[in-house]
Amino acid sequence: MDGSVALDVLDLVGIFVFGITGALVGVRKNLDVFGIQVLALVTGLGGGFIRDVLIGGKAVPPAALADWRYLVVPVSAGLITFFLHPGIGRVERLVNVFDAAGLALFCVTGARKALDYGLSPLSAALLGTISGIGGGVIRDLLSGRVPVVLRSEIYATPAFLGAGIVVVADAAGYRATWVAFAGAVVCFVIRLIAIRRGWNAPLPRLQ
Repeated sequence: MDGSVALDVLDLVGIFVFGITGALVGVRKNLDVFGIQVLALVTGLGGGFIRDVLIGGKAVPPAALADWRYLVVPVSAGLITFFLHPGIGRVERLVNVFDAAGLALFCVTGARKALDYGLSPLSAALLGTISGIGGGVIRDLLSGRVPVVLRSEIYATPAFLGAGIVVVADAAGYRATWVAFAGAVVCFVIRLIAIRRGWNAPLPRLQ
């Protein structure tokens, strides 16, 4: 598969799974179909908007405004979730799984796109991390939740590691599609292990 095509596919898959997380949060919050669609859209597209605006240049306007697929995918995710969502008792677990998948996909596509547009390795890794966490932050704020990245949970670190794999591999001359998949898998697995084992970032000691 051509590198640019693979990047587009990963980007769209990331939008879809993040769209599902937004819609599932809307279901849990008992929102109507419009509210669920709003959360699906902002969750699926938020990270990409931030990524493209920060890259600037030819990356603006953001891909979501230039390609109809970027709007259809999160809308489809929202509708599918609205009609086929599981029991409310299982929603939180599914949100975590899909959120980890979206985080993994966006961190690698964000880093790869930043490198393609000439950003430095460190900037690309940071932008990949921001791409991964951006949609979830907007989703949580709109739904009245403290964003996951601001809690003690291990969240941004797996995204930075996934993006870092893409950046380091690029510096070593490896730009194949499997590198992005490897970075995504590392991020996804670490995030799920952190959830399962309750890994948290250090908290300040209260006197």
